[in-house]
Amino acid sequence: MSRILIVEDDRAIAIALEDDLRLEGYEVEVARDGEAAIRCAREVAFDLILLDVMLPKKDGFDVCRELRRTGVTSMILLLTARTAESEKVLGLDLGADDYLTKPYSPRELRARIRALLRRTAQDTSGTGVVRFGDCELDSTRGELRRAGKAVATTPLEFKLLGLMARRAGRVLTRRVLIDEVWGKETAITERVVDNQIASLRKKIEPSPETPRYLKSVRGIGYRFDPEGLTEL
Repeated sequence: MSRILIVEDDRAIAIALEDDLRLEGYEVEVARDGEAAIRCAREVAFDLILLDVMLPKKDGFDVCRELRRTGVTSMILLLTARTAESEKVLGLDLGADDYLTKPYSPRELRARIRALLRRTAQDTSGTGVVRFGDCELDSTRGELRRAGKAVATTPLEFKLLGLMARRAGRVLTRRVLIDEVWGKETAITERVVDNQIASLRKKIEPSPETPRYLKSVRGIGYRFDPEGLTEL
């Protein structure tokens, strides 16, 4: 049974979320402010944290920053009424795995939760081979294969593709990709990320002009579409 922490200061919303998720079979706890959220997340290993942005004591961005800084690896889904692109980018840069803009439907929220929990399960299983379409990414051999034949990739391309495949379904900002693939101290422009993505699309996409796997998220970054992805 997956364990979910709801961080929401509005009592009515928190109760509705709690009841809905319990009916779905999840084990649920609720925190009503940012400080309580940090305390709960450190004491209990949650699979997923539903984190409202507008909170008393510490807002959701501060909570996300503090949890990632202290090594909490639970999936974090930000729930925000803020629609500004910069706010979404900030949350993702701080370590959130996904975001959902209010108002949202319970059906969409449940779908986002299932998608994130599937990724948690896949991250902790498998033999190191990820398959999508006619491609296989073999981390143990450091090899990308398409239709059974090896495809030449640079070390950076392989690392970038591996990172995005492991986090399939999550929006990754260019800043996050730079920090994790090139390194936080590397001085490169975000345009370099775009060029690497364009190169990878030519190697893995059935039609690079209309990508099926490496999707652009306008103004934010990229997402590896998890449809058809399996880990062996």
